[in-house]
Amino acid sequence: MSDKGELDLTGAKQNTGMWLVKVPKYLSQQWNKALGRGEVGKLRIAKNQGRTEVSFTLNEDLANIEDIGGKATSISAPRDHPFLLQNVGGQTLTVFTESSGESQTDEKSDSSNNEKLSLEGIVVQRAECRPAANESYMKLKRLQIEESSKPVSWTMQLDKAVTTNYKPVSNHQYNIEYDKKKKEDGKRARAEKQQVLDMLFSAFEKHQYYNIKDLVDITKQPVIYLKEILREIGIYNFKGPHKSTWELKPEYRHYQNEDKSD
Repeated sequence: MSDKGELDLTGAKQNTGMWLVKVPKYLSQQWNKALGRGEVGKLRIAKNQGRTEVSFTLNEDLANIEDIGGKATSISAPRDHPFLLQNVGGQTLTVFTESSGESQTDEKSDSSNNEKLSLEGIVVQRAECRPAANESYMKLKRLQIEESSKPVSWTMQLDKAVTTNYKPVSNHQYNIEYDKKKKEDGKRARAEKQQVLDMLFSAFEKHQYYNIKDLVDITKQPVIYLKEILREIGIYNFKGPHKSTWELKPEYRHYQNEDKSD
């Protein structure tokens, strides 16, 4: 007994031999369509001149293939499938099954279900289930190849030009204006702070209020750099009749009057 569940070695004790068989994809898909435990086909094992011959015949009710790659179709799958027998090749291959069952432990147990792992047997024969190369198989294979070779996207020639309300443009206007503004700011070289202060004080001697655009035109300085200096000496009006404008702080607003009084 392990922490995760129980290991059943009945198959190993009984030395059960099993076959490992590779089947075509379409065959396994048709098997899945069988209802409940319905019959999927018949397996025939015979001896021919001392050689073992194995073949599988698909049930006629499961031979109809309704779609390939999501596309509706109505073809019949090959029914006859001879086996190509192969040696195990010195390998030790085993088959396990996993199931879950209710535990009979107390309610305080950490888990109410235990996983059960069973060793069903040891692989003694490998084989490959191949469809007989008949007309049904060739038709099925051709449709599968055609479906897989279809391109994901394709081009289409239009008879007339497409006219819509929204036509593509190489660049939108707001992008052009932003790039222009960014280019202009990049061309402006930062002047010495004192030189910018002199230009601002000189401007505010003429007018009390300025918007940022006018101050940029006067000083020829980048907007970000100019705002850093304005925050030190000015006040930005968020409301009132002079909304969105700058003016000098009171301590700088009357500095010329004080000089004149002296």
